[in-house]
Amino acid sequence: MTDQPISFDAIMPPGMAAKAEDIGVKKAALPAVNMFFLAILAGAFIAIGAIFATTVGAGSMAVKDAAGAAAFSTGMPYGITRLLMGLAFTVGLILVVVGGSELFTGNNLIVMAFADGKVSLGALLRNWAIVYTGNFVGSIITAAIVFLGKQYSFGSGSIGLTALNIGEAKTSFTFIQAVALGIMCNALVCMAVWLCFSARSTTDKILAIIPPIACFVAAGFEHSVANMYFIPVALFIKQWGDASFFELIKKTAVDFPHLTWGGFFIGNLLPVTIGNIIGGAGMVGLIYWFVYLRKAKAAK
Repeated sequence: MTDQPISFDAIMPPGMAAKAEDIGVKKAALPAVNMFFLAILAGAFIAIGAIFATTVGAGSMAVKDAAGAAAFSTGMPYGITRLLMGLAFTVGLILVVVGGSELFTGNNLIVMAFADGKVSLGALLRNWAIVYTGNFVGSIITAAIVFLGKQYSFGSGSIGLTALNIGEAKTSFTFIQAVALGIMCNALVCMAVWLCFSARSTTDKILAIIPPIACFVAAGFEHSVANMYFIPVALFIKQWGDASFFELIKKTAVDFPHLTWGGFFIGNLLPVTIGNIIGGAGMVGLIYWFVYLRKAKAAK
């Protein structure tokens, strides 16, 4: 008996599609409790990426002065700051993919198994609902822990100010703008997950994740699960931050008028989630299903 040679070549797109379908079937069949706790982990992992990105961007984020003119607190260009934040944020999806957990945005690719008749609509929606809820729980618990640790006060308050500016910006979008930014975001996130289906090693997966994820963060696109951390932590700071912190940053809660729970749930999370589904399930999952799996099924 001859041993089969071990290949280190990347898996090609037709094989990636078959792998994506198999993984989708397995994800949809997970027991609800396992699915939920893996989703909590994913929410926490993405929050860790957001914490890293906020810390890296602290002191360099664009802010507005009293006259409304854009200004920077340091000489670092906006684009370079966004690039560094994007690179930092990639740790979140690396933890999700390599560590093993359930992320709503990546699970939009289960639509490939659904379109091929391997997963029912009920099983698809069950996965999305449980995972989305678990992601929210993991993200907001992480936000609460970080707030209680007063990480927002580090760097002479620059981290907290950056978090507030991020939260205010994310809750200031129009509905259509947030949907569009959500579409572009999850197209890139699902492309990162798709590229991981070609990987033969952990190193392959990490290298496949970094460029698309850094790209979406640097470009300012909107990720629903990341926003489950970014906006709540800003709300915690706005509502319960120490008076000494606000004195240090020379701001008050009224300087962040859009940053409300309504602005979070209705103004950002709802439209961004809609956009994420369109971008991930529609623009990536269904297109790759149409190109590779539909042809394979028709040929049988």
